[in-house]
Amino acid sequence: MIEVLSITAPIYLLIGLGYAAGRAKLFEAMELRVLGRFVLMFSLPALLFDAVSRRRLAEVLDPIYMTAYAVASLAVLLGGLLWARARRGAPMSLAALQGLGMSSSNSGYVGYPVLQQLLGPAAGSVLALTMLVENLIVIPLGLALADAGGQGSARRALLQAFGNLWRNPLVVAIVLGLVFAVFGWELPMPLQRTVSILAAASAPVALFVIGGTLVGLKLEGVRGDLLRVVVGKLVLHPAAMLAMLWLLPPLPAHLRLGAVVLAAMPMMGIYPVLAQKYHHERFCAAALLAATVTSFFTLSAGLWWLRQHPGGWLG
Repeated sequence: MIEVLSITAPIYLLIGLGYAAGRAKLFEAMELRVLGRFVLMFSLPALLFDAVSRRRLAEVLDPIYMTAYAVASLAVLLGGLLWARARRGAPMSLAALQGLGMSSSNSGYVGYPVLQQLLGPAAGSVLALTMLVENLIVIPLGLALADAGGQGSARRALLQAFGNLWRNPLVVAIVLGLVFAVFGWELPMPLQRTVSILAAASAPVALFVIGGTLVGLKLEGVRGDLLRVVVGKLVLHPAAMLAMLWLLPPLPAHLRLGAVVLAAMPMMGIYPVLAQKYHHERFCAAALLAATVTSFFTLSAGLWWLRQHPGGWLG
């Protein structure tokens, strides 16, 4: 168990450091947003480009992995939506957001630092595959379904979401990396080192920002709904991923482990921001806080189990 805590504890200690800094007013909310924007616009895209461009195309476009991650995530998204609608009577926008919270992980800010310790350099290619699925399929569909409950058209919202993909620096970085991988191009050494330095800053700064943004969030909302979203994200999502990996042809060990670990992460940090349009940001902020805190225990327990029953997961 100590070996597992040596993986998870630094991640959450950095989150705790960010929380303490925000709580002590060493960083204001605006300053944390600037740091987060740096990660989103520069550091994380550099990491994704570096991971994709320096590998063979077959390593960064694995159809079995992408199918497993997409189907498992969409099953949890739609299952959460239908439960909220049929059993809880939730409005469509809230039901869709609850499903999205269960199915979209904080892959870049929390998941990658964990994978980096488990998989080393291979973590970057797993992250790129996952972010392609999340940014091209899961998040646009979830937001389109949320719009279907409002005044907008789901079809128009989905087209708008896909149209905005090319403004997403993460998607642009992955596409550029794929171009370099296809043609076998390499950046000049000074540029490559610059990209590597930017990429190295991604994990610590992102975790610090996550901690700072948790300051002031309160666990408000319907307790049953909160519990369902947290359990859906931290238990059902990785369970669905395990089921898909069992059903589909076998993947290399690092991809199998990466899929389950990323599915076991809390929901993405911008989850409450996406909910502002539908006026459900307070519930989503509470769900984010609850899932982030709880994930320390669920992730530690999950990694401990995997080490007790490796079965090829850990190489």
